Amino acid sequence: MALSCSKCPSSSRLAASASHPRLPREQRLAASLSASPSSSRASSVSSLNCLGQRPDSLRGSAQSLRNRNRYPNVVRMQEAVTAPAPSPKKPPSKKSENGSLSSLASKERSEIAGFSSGGNESTVSITVVGASGDLAKKKIFPALFALYYEGCLPKHFTIFGYARSRMTDAELRNLVGQTLTCRIDQRENCSDKMDEFLKRCFYHSGQYDSEENFAELDNKLKEHETGMVANRLYYLSIPPNIFVDVARCASTSASSANGWTRVIVEKPFGRDSESSAALTRGLKRYLVEDQIFRIDHYLGKELVENLSVLRFSNLVFEPLWSRQYIRNVQLIFSEDFGTEGRGGYFDSYGIIRDIMQNHLLQILALFAMETPVSLDAEDIRNEKVKVLRSMKPLQLENVVIGQYKSHTKGGVTYPAYIDDRTVPKDSVTPTFAAAALFINNARWDGVPFLMKAGKALHTKRAEIRVQFRHVPGNLYKRSFGTDLDRATNELVIRVQPDEAIYLKINNKIPGLGMRLDRSKLNLHYAARYSKEIPDAYERLLLDAIEGERRLFIRSDELDAAWELFTPVLKELEDKKIAPELYPYGSRGPVGAHYLAAKYNVRWGDLSADDPHN
Repeated sequence: MALSCSKCPSSSRLAASASHPRLPREQRLAASLSASPSSSRASSVSSLNCLGQRPDSLRGSAQSLRNRNRYPNVVRMQEAVTAPAPSPKKPPSKKSENGSLSSLASKERSEIAGFSSGGNESTVSITVVGASGDLAKKKIFPALFALYYEGCLPKHFTIFGYARSRMTDAELRNLVGQTLTCRIDQRENCSDKMDEFLKRCFYHSGQYDSEENFAELDNKLKEHETGMVANRLYYLSIPPNIFVDVARCASTSASSANGWTRVIVEKPFGRDSESSAALTRGLKRYLVEDQIFRIDHYLGKELVENLSVLRFSNLVFEPLWSRQYIRNVQLIFSEDFGTEGRGGYFDSYGIIRDIMQNHLLQILALFAMETPVSLDAEDIRNEKVKVLRSMKPLQLENVVIGQYKSHTKGGVTYPAYIDDRTVPKDSVTPTFAAAALFINNARWDGVPFLMKAGKALHTKRAEIRVQFRHVPGNLYKRSFGTDLDRATNELVIRVQPDEAIYLKINNKIPGLGMRLDRSKLNLHYAARYSKEIPDAYERLLLDAIEGERRLFIRSDELDAAWELFTPVLKELEDKKIAPELYPYGSRGPVGAHYLAAKYNVRWGDLSADDPHN
């Protein structure tokens, strides 16, 4: 059941529409059933929506239809917590839009919302649990508005905020309205669109563990779902210790009776293998795996999603993607600010749990995986799990931790981590970590994957750096002196800020004589594309509505990730290893440089020719 945007300002979508005209619904279904699974997946790549190409899980999926026909009870269980057997189809009613059913023809309904079913229209009710929190205000509601502004939400949708705070519908709308903005590249009717969107937003106050309060929410949702197939999406923007309570209340008191019910949960997914497994068991008491969407917003970043496209659709890269040509891979995340009043939450997790175990490890798995059978979500996640299970155990000797200290620069004094009033004065929680990881398989044996993440560093960035091997018997090595690393090709995928892909090559400087220069072939997204890049939450929310799981984390992925990091985290905490101090605004602790040098590697983000330095 996938959602198709009903309109799209993108010229690329219009071009694709011209080359792929719409077929009647019956012909699309017949074509998908007659196609092989691989061709079915390939054909779905051509289906575009307002955020770009959406390759999987579209409405005509042959595999989905076969599963629905062969295992109807299982499908119903996966799509709704308490879904009854389907009732016989009835001819569509001709009531007006204000009645219980719309007078739209089935073909028109199908084009407006890809998850329409039978003679009834469908609706999506999106409930943001924890609606008064910062994440909801700054990310979730703006992302939902952006989807509405782009025409990517279904015709019938309702948004409810749910939290313990006492608030009216008008107060929620005022709170949300302060954070909404329109696309830079498209501002037509902005204020009108905001007003229309806010009219769809409502609020219900209640406790997170109260089935009675969720039953009250259920009654309010039903008022907006009358006569329609009711699909419900819950976004849990709350601490993980109350995930299970909300899942219980939503499943028993506020799940859809005739559509799907899905739950998005935010990281952290536990603190270690044991707590993560306990959380998964708790959620699965009330939900099946296909209802749980574990969100890692870094997987929704444009350049992360483009990673597999860059590799698998360009012949120039795929043959080089192995130990034979790649010398090392660097996964770098840095922030130029500290916790600054928000350290209480961070101190209970630290930088390894907050960034490395999820964001960077997920990117590593996408980078290193073998070619999947198809673009189907399960095929991609299967390959990622294989990578994670092939990782060599992480040793403490291959980990460096640090914590930023106070530093004065330009007459301004920047506080230390322990100066944060919400952080214990004796805290040894790392705000920086570097690690060397290895994959024990034929493709990557011996190639170091270096991770580095930290707060209060000299710059803000997230990037992937691929350093290739030296050219054997390089005829021009004299032109580089003794520093052969300057002759090394490097591919850089800058995830943020200023999204870009650039390749460092060696080039002759024009003129007499033979002087070489290291040049960059640069694809800067802002210069190449006029369309504003969607926020990661927009992409992931739309995927959750569509039922597309490719960018969400499966439980066995989560287990494998924690199995890698839990032993070293336990050793760090049991031994109370003190982090190396580094000045606020510096390039991190010296130990990180020694770790890289141990494997004959230089951090690429610290080189003199890096554009950010």
